[in-house]
Amino acid sequence: MMNLEFERKLTIPMEVKEMYPVTPEMTEIVAARAKELEDIFTGKDDRLVLIIGPCSADNPDAVIDYITRLRKAADQVKNELFIIPRIYTGKPRTTGAGYKGLMHQPDPNAKPDMFKGIIAVRELHMRALKETGFSCADEMLYPDNHRYLDDLLAYVAVGARSVENQEHRLVASGLPVPVGMKNPTSGDLSVMMNAITAAQSKHTFIYRGWEVHSQGNPLAHSIMRGYVNKHGQSHPNYHYEDLVLLADFYAKTGLLNPACIVDTNHCNSGKDPLQQPRIAKEVLSARRYNNEIKKMVKGFMIESYIEDGAQKVDGGCYGKSITDPCLGWEKSERLIYEIAEML
Repeated sequence: MMNLEFERKLTIPMEVKEMYPVTPEMTEIVAARAKELEDIFTGKDDRLVLIIGPCSADNPDAVIDYITRLRKAADQVKNELFIIPRIYTGKPRTTGAGYKGLMHQPDPNAKPDMFKGIIAVRELHMRALKETGFSCADEMLYPDNHRYLDDLLAYVAVGARSVENQEHRLVASGLPVPVGMKNPTSGDLSVMMNAITAAQSKHTFIYRGWEVHSQGNPLAHSIMRGYVNKHGQSHPNYHYEDLVLLADFYAKTGLLNPACIVDTNHCNSGKDPLQQPRIAKEVLSARRYNNEIKKMVKGFMIESYIEDGAQKVDGGCYGKSITDPCLGWEKSERLIYEIAEML
């Protein structure tokens, strides 16, 4: 007998969507932004993508406050940048301990409540769309949960700890939006390239109790986020030589729409969020110097919130991360304008 306590059967995605339906106007916004983003990843549009926002969406009001500020900046740089806010509602924990995201704990100081979490996650993404016109990005930490949000998202990321997982790869192959595959924590780029290959291919598999057939996702691509060596030390992989190596990997695979998003935090910054502006500018310089890198690097992933740094779960500082440290709003806003000016 399994060592599990079955508390309750949760509401299925179709029922949640009926409880919290999107309007025709919201659907139009999602579709229009999806087309713009597709054009960027297929090379028809030369704008850069900026996937920016908190490490974790811990406080819905603070997240909407942040995204409202982001909306004003996005309108100023709309000819240079396509901005996608991060609303990351599930957080991987290396040891299994700690805050696991809004899906698990809609109140970070209370015990987990998965039903309330499902509702809170959908409501937050709907608020962002309705109040700011942004369809957003979320990490596909648990592939089964994706259906609760699939009518709202602009972009999906598969994390460094999930990228080797078969289910993540198969579900990614059936998604109609760009899916970024991060390099694994070991830094082995062949693992990431295999994940992209799998995501771009057709598959038959079991998903949420159904036999399903995916058609392959031609917008699956790489996210370079740095790595750790066998001693646990952080190493970056955003430098010119790293991007040339990635371009060579792509050239040997024949994958569709070769693309890369550079994650400016995590191991690329050594988890020092204040390094993110410097990293973004170095990558922009590499794009100017090498046309292959320019075609391949489609944008950045930046961890940013209202306040610099991070705090403990019970810290109480409004708009400050309770997971990885983030770049504060003033510095983030300045960086958005600087990136646009450098293009």
